[in-house]
Order: sequence, then structure tokens, then C-alpha cells
Amino acid sequence: MKHLCSLLIIALLAGCVVETSGPEPAAIDPERALEQRVSLARQYIGTGDWENAKRNLELAAAIDADNANVLEAFALVYQSTGEFELAEYNFKEALDAGAGSRALNNYAAFLYARGRYLEAAEAFREVTTDTLYSGRPRAFVNLGLAALQTQQLEEAKSAFSRALSMEPRNSTALLELTQIEVTKGDVAAASGYYDRYRVGTRRQTARALILGVEIARLNGDANMEASNMLALRNLYAETPIYKAWTAAQKEQR
Repeated sequence: MKHLCSLLIIALLAGCVVETSGPEPAAIDPERALEQRVSLARQYIGTGDWENAKRNLELAAAIDADNANVLEAFALVYQSTGEFELAEYNFKEALDAGAGSRALNNYAAFLYARGRYLEAAEAFREVTTDTLYSGRPRAFVNLGLAALQTQQLEEAKSAFSRALSMEPRNSTALLELTQIEVTKGDVAAASGYYDRYRVGTRRQTARALILGVEIARLNGDANMEASNMLALRNLYAETPIYKAWTAAQKEQR
């Protein structure tokens, strides 16, 4: 009887193997899974959903905690949530792990936002040496802005000019060069940059219109002055920059 039971058990087990056999489950590629998690995290960062961004980055870090893209994305999250020490730590770890010019540019922007202009300028300079980096024109603009903050006007002018050589209609570079030339008293050069700015811009900023008024006065162009003043009053009468400028105008009279 025992022998018969043993045979029955063997037969049942054999039957189970036959019934559950099938194709092997597809192997999960860790590298691809990590890339997908980082991509999702970046999408959440773009929409300001920090919790879901962190959740996906934590899953990516479980695959490879030392991955440069994971570390950079964590830095962006921490920067956005005001956790600046963690942001800087992760930026540096990402760069040490081999992150490229995009990460360095983001770190430089982080330094600029923190008011660390000398360090930011140094980082932006390094970014601009990467001739294959797609964001190089913007890096030159950022270098120019950092140089302005440290009173390096010639470097700023050079950086903005380099940006224009790659993006001739870059509005920020054109406006900053207009301001530099107005400050230096070169009205002709300022007018040239300002005209290029106007042609490529649908709606001028308050600062641009103010510069336009100043250039018009220096050139004795009453029509342009009146046009810009009208636009300023209609579009920006309640803005701090317009109120500060008009107050300064009254004090000068």
C-alpha cells in the first residue's frame, strides 16, 4: 500500500511540472530600467512633482546608486525643494561620477542662484570649452551674466558676443550688450544691438523699453521715445522696474 501511495505522489508531482511549464520570463535589463526611472523622474521634475520624482530616483538608485544621471537628477530635486546642501553634494558626486557638460552647467546655474558668482563663472567657462555641448550658446550667456555680477565687463561683452555668433537672435545677449554699450556711452553700438533685439522680439520687456527710451533721447529720436514711453505705461505701469525708473527720472530733473 505504501509503495502504491509513493507511485501516486510521484505521478501527481510529474503532472504538476507538465501543467506549469512554459516560456522563461523575460530578463529585466537593469540599465534600461534605470534609464526609464531617471526619465520619469525628469518628467516629474519638469512638472514640479517632487515626491514622484524622488520615488523614481530611489528606485533607480536601488539599481545603481553611483550613476551620474541619478545623482544629477537628485541634485535638481533637492535644489528645487530648498535642500541646498544635499543639492550641492549630489551635483559634486555626479560630476565625480563622470557627468557631462549638462550637469556642470546645471551646477553652475545652482552656484549663480546661490549668489556664488565667481564659482559660477569658473564653471560656466569650463562648460563653454565643450564644443559639442548643445547648450553652449546659453552657457556663454550665463557666463556673461556671471561676469557682470563680478564687474568683469570685458569678459561679459566677449561672452555675449560669442553667444550671438552661435545664436544671432539671442534676446538676452542682445539686451545685455545694449546695456553695456549704453553704460560705456557708445550710442551707435547700443542702437545696433537694440534694433536687432526689437526685430527678433514680439513683446519687449520693461527693461528693453526703458533702454529704448534712453537710446532715443541720446539720438534725439522723439518718435521712438514717445512710442516706447507709451508702451511702458500701457504694459508695465504697475511693475517695480517702471516705478523705480520713473522715480529716478524725477530725481534727476
